[in-house]
Amino acid sequence: MSTHADTHTDTDGRRDGVPWGEFAAAEPDLARTVEERFAAHTHHVLATLRKDGSPRTTGLEVRFLDGELWFGMMPGSMKALDLRRDPRFSLQANPGEGTTMGGGDVRVAGRAVEVPKDDTETRARYVEEVEPPEPFHLFRTEVTEVVRTSVEDEKYLVVQVWKPGAPVRTLKRT
Repeated sequence: MSTHADTHTDTDGRRDGVPWGEFAAAEPDLARTVEERFAAHTHHVLATLRKDGSPRTTGLEVRFLDGELWFGMMPGSMKALDLRRDPRFSLQANPGEGTTMGGGDVRVAGRAVEVPKDDTETRARYVEEVEPPEPFHLFRTEVTEVVRTSVEDEKYLVVQVWKPGAPVRTLKRT
């Protein structure tokens, strides 16, 4: 179901966003943990940028399909309009009830690229899998950062950070 536009690069010439599947191939254990955290609950929190540059947070359901992280949205929703104007986002997995957060606290940042309405093949495959209400906006993502924060041995705060072109960096604090 992948529909890739040219991948962007930062000022150093490095790729600054990759499809979910590329991240998952590079870091399968972290990717599996992140996907499990998102699968644990239906609704998550998406942060986008408003026209004036201030942040907007809204609820969102997400899907991991065919090596991609997908966002489907109601037509004309503010979050869809935000992403059309400025594709940068941050997505926080629902932590669930209490303070245990099995699997840790996870978030993904990147850019959302809208799948055009005339890409009927990609949209049809998404509809077949997800069955969203029609009409809808559909975005695939280019991941620029994945972060997992967890507690180890009830003593250490462990932060794992991944960015394209680098291995996972792990920070441990007491």
